[in-house]
Amino acid sequence: MTSSAEADGASAQASAPRALRLPSTGLPDARGRALRDLRISVTDRCNFRCVYCMPKEIFGADYRFMERDELLSFDEIVRIASAAVDLGVDKLRLTGGEPLLRRGIEELIARLAELRTPDGRKPDLAMTTNGSALRVKATALKAAGLDRVTVSVDSLDDGRFQAINDVRFPVQRVLDGMAAAAEAGLGPVKVNAVIKRGVNDDEIVPLAEHFRASGHTLRFIEYMDVGSSNGWVLDDVVPSAEIVRRIDAAHPLEAVGASREGETAKRWRYRDGSGEIGVISSVTGAFCGSCTRARISADGKLFTCLFASHGTDLRALLRGSDEAGRGCDDAELRDALAGVWSRRDDRYSELRAALPPEVSHDRERIEMSYIGG
Repeated sequence: MTSSAEADGASAQASAPRALRLPSTGLPDARGRALRDLRISVTDRCNFRCVYCMPKEIFGADYRFMERDELLSFDEIVRIASAAVDLGVDKLRLTGGEPLLRRGIEELIARLAELRTPDGRKPDLAMTTNGSALRVKATALKAAGLDRVTVSVDSLDDGRFQAINDVRFPVQRVLDGMAAAAEAGLGPVKVNAVIKRGVNDDEIVPLAEHFRASGHTLRFIEYMDVGSSNGWVLDDVVPSAEIVRRIDAAHPLEAVGASREGETAKRWRYRDGSGEIGVISSVTGAFCGSCTRARISADGKLFTCLFASHGTDLRALLRGSDEAGRGCDDAELRDALAGVWSRRDDRYSELRAALPPEVSHDRERIEMSYIGG
C-alpha cells in the first residue's frame, strides 16, 4: 500500500504549479507552451441537463440555442483544423454540447481523418460524448476514422445517474454504449467522473472497482468553476489527493509518468496490474504551466483557456465582413490563429489558487456547454 508519505507527496504534487517547460517543437505562446491540442465544439445542444453543466433552470424549454447558420459548417471546421495541424496540433477532439447530436458527424470525422501533420502523421482524432448514442453510432464513427471516445459516467447508481443528467436517462444504456465503442475499436475508452462532495463522493471506490480490469481508463475530475450557472463553491470540491488516498486504501496504487506532453491527468496504476486511474486536479493542482490546448466554440470563436471570458471570432474571418463577403484565405487564417496563440498568457487556475474563493469566482466565464469541455 502507498505510504502516508507518498500520499502527502501526491497532495503536494497536486497543489504545486508545474514548472514551465519550453516546447521541443511547435508554436509557443508567451509562456513557452506549444499548441498541441484543439478541441472543437460542433454544437451547443445536448440531450442531457447535467446539474453541473447545463442545469434546467438555465437551459430550459425557452433557452435559445444557436441556429444552424450560426454554427460553423463542416468546411469551416476542416479549414480551422487544417490550419491548426499546420501549426503543430496533433490531437483533435470533437466536443459539444453533445457532438453526436450534430447531423452528419461521420462526414466531418472522415474529412478530419484525412488531415496530416507536417511530418505526415494523422492527428489523433477523439470525441467526448455523454454516450447516449454510442450503441448505434460506434461502428460508423470508427469506420469514419475516429480513434477514441471519452464518456462521462458520474454515478453507477441508476437513480443518482438519472438525477445528475436530469432527463431520466439510464446509466446502463451509457455502459452499453461504452461496450459497443470498445467492440468497434474506439478504445481504450476513457471514462470521466466529476466528483462533487455530498453528491457522488461515496462512489469513488465503487467506480474504481467497477472499471478496474475492464480495459477502460477511469479519470476522476475535480468539480470545476466553469461558467456561472452551476452554483460552484469550493466546499463542493473533493481534492484529487483525497480521491487517490481513498482508492489506494482499498486497492494499492503507484504513480505513473505522463504519456504525453501537456497531459492533464496524473496517472496512477494498480500495483496488482489490473489497470490504472487518472485524476485531473482542475482546482487544487493548477496545470497551466504545461497547458497545450485551444478550443473552438460551435460558432467559431477561438478560446485559449477553459475559464476564458471572451474569444477571437474566427467565423467572421472565414465568412468575411466586407460588402463582397470575402473571407480570409488559408494563409490568413493560419496567421490569425498563430497570432492569437503566440500572445497567449492565460494561467487562470494558477492565479485563482492565490485568491480567496469569493474573489476568484467573481468574474464572467463562458459556459462549458458553449466552449466545449
